[in-house]
Amino acid sequence: MIVLRILGLSSKSYKIICIFAKIKKMIVAKNIYKTYGTLEVLKGVNLHIKKSEIVAIVGPSGAGKTTLLQILGTLDKPASEKTHELFVNGISIKNLSDKEVSAFRNQHIGFIFQFHQLLPEFTALENVCIPAFIGGKEKKETEKRAKELLDFLGLSNRYHHKPSALSGGEQQRVAVARALINSPAVIFADEPSGNLDSVSAKKLHELFFKLRDEFGQTFVLVTHNKELAEMADRKLEMKDGVIV
Repeated sequence: MIVLRILGLSSKSYKIICIFAKIKKMIVAKNIYKTYGTLEVLKGVNLHIKKSEIVAIVGPSGAGKTTLLQILGTLDKPASEKTHELFVNGISIKNLSDKEVSAFRNQHIGFIFQFHQLLPEFTALENVCIPAFIGGKEKKETEKRAKELLDFLGLSNRYHHKPSALSGGEQQRVAVARALINSPAVIFADEPSGNLDSVSAKKLHELFFKLRDEFGQTFVLVTHNKELAEMADRKLEMKDGVIV
């Protein structure tokens, strides 16, 4: 108990850390609630996701999928009045300051969105480099890593093209490279193929599995795409703010 006090951990948090060590969980979330005003969006979500697992979260619009993804990805916080636990890559998120959460997110988490969110005034190479520059990495090392990723994703001839000069599929692959630049432990994707044609969507889905096999990342995907959901290692269905 003295050790726990020194570490600032409750016995419950210590038990969760032991679970991580034993069964290699990437994410453990317990009793996650979220309200907006009087609207309760998440109603006590519990889940665990293993390292290098690809998990699809499915369900109707309004079920709370994106809200859950944002909380797991540290972009939002659970309801503070509810006792909860959230561990990502062995770290207790609720014990971090806002500044520490931002640094943790930059180092350990990557994001892919439905609309690629590339900055239009920057080239593909520059867009990929941005998270690494935010993390304080050197330009030479970062650009080398960015080019390796773009090459891996079949974009070796698109380094200096701005987003407007790229196809939809190419834009999304640049976004994938940006998500990978800091070698994150987990990647969260919100409707990643929702803005793509069927051919580009299929290629993107296959790419996720290739990336997992190549780099060992964990993927958490929110999707309405049945094909992608069925390809995942595990499918979690949400309804009315809970996993059913």
